[in-house]
Amino acid sequence: MPGAAREVTRADTNPSPKSATADATEARAGTNVDEKSAARFAALAMACVHKEYPNKISHVLNSDADIAPPRELTPAFYGCYDWHSSVHGHWLLARLARTYPEAKFAPQARQALARSLTASNIAKEVAYFAGVGRTSFERPYGLAWLLQLAAELREWDDPLARELAANLAPLEKAASERLKTWLPKLSHSVRSGEHSQSAFALGLILDATTDDALGTLARDAVRRFYLRDKNCALAYEPSGEDFLSPCIAEADVVRRVLKPAEFAKWLGEFLPSGVTLQPAIVTDPTDPKLAHLDGLNLSRAWMLDGIASALPPNDARLAAIRATADAHRDAGLKSVTGEHYEGGHWLGSFAVYLTTRRGAAK
Repeated sequence: MPGAAREVTRADTNPSPKSATADATEARAGTNVDEKSAARFAALAMACVHKEYPNKISHVLNSDADIAPPRELTPAFYGCYDWHSSVHGHWLLARLARTYPEAKFAPQARQALARSLTASNIAKEVAYFAGVGRTSFERPYGLAWLLQLAAELREWDDPLARELAANLAPLEKAASERLKTWLPKLSHSVRSGEHSQSAFALGLILDATTDDALGTLARDAVRRFYLRDKNCALAYEPSGEDFLSPCIAEADVVRRVLKPAEFAKWLGEFLPSGVTLQPAIVTDPTDPKLAHLDGLNLSRAWMLDGIASALPPNDARLAAIRATADAHRDAGLKSVTGEHYEGGHWLGSFAVYLTTRRGAAK
């Protein structure tokens, strides 16, 4: 198996009750997930973070020497079908083990994190990043989720989390440096509904980074790309393979850089007809691209929640926005069954991001 993991001790799987309880109380504040649902979502991630195949790799070959199985190429994040899903699968485990430290699934989640996030595994991930032709590897989606994983570990008041955060730090730094090089050169926003979308990644970055220079570049990019936008064509959404809404994601990231009154005014010009959206319907959940629409319902729900959280409390649009968010939340969560690996390897992360309100305004 990849990257020999160190021995997992009782302290790893059973944190100090006092610190765990206090931290969990803080982490659970405002969440909309119960322990039973959390266990179901955790099971999805634990079933895939060390499941190597099937695997869809985005791998530049420079010679025969670069031919290797995923567990050797990226030994920390080789499961869950692709690199970015593995990263946010590990984030899911950290988020839920932190939020429910006394749950039955928590020791297993901690063991999975300790197995993956060893110093030696992360060193190999950093070396992989440095390979020729990999400048755009997992940029921006996977890199932004990596920063979220690092932030979750850093914020978690727990001895194992502190150790794993230190192990992950070199890869976090490599991701930050890559994003700092990229953002000043990005001449236009990427407005797709999939991994390349810049608005969603910028939101994750702003919520996670402790690198002041990266935070400044991300805020500058939001202002440069979006503050002059008006009349977003919401009626044209979604495209058939979207898991992110271009219009709603843009509004959700803009609320991170404007004060409530300024944001309310901007939103009125950006979506002058309000938010009129119906949940998307997946016609074939076994098709990995068509199944993206289940994720769209989940991401729309949390982005609408974020938008609502940033508006003034007397804003007349709040009731409609919250009702639309609720409809998408219900539709999205019903899809997170794990019945089909095409959705099971990643939808749990989206469900946890939604139900633990990780992206809501604080």
